[in-house]
Amino acid sequence: MKLICYIQERKMTIVLTGEIDHHCAKEYIMALKNKIEIYVPTKCILDFTNVSFMDSSGIAVIINAMRFMQKLDGELYVSAMQNQPKRVFMASGMDKLIKISEECT
Repeated sequence: MKLICYIQERKMTIVLTGEIDHHCAKEYIMALKNKIEIYVPTKCILDFTNVSFMDSSGIAVIINAMRFMQKLDGELYVSAMQNQPKRVFMASGMDKLIKISEECT
């Protein structure tokens, strides 16, 4: 698991890497919670550019990030998903709850 975080004013971009599965999902959830609690962003973008694989555990990571942001009355977005993670995201119906974009905004 590798996570890189960029902050600009109250907008936070978190770059996720590798594969998001049951082996690392809890670590990602705790790391995202920690970053959100420390920086208290109004907008959080999960950048999936470098995520090559995601299973349902990845959906749990996204849902938890969404909940953390909702507690702050903030917004969560996902961006730049590769084909496989995007298929899982769309099949789960998460696209109805969280905005997805092709590029990081």
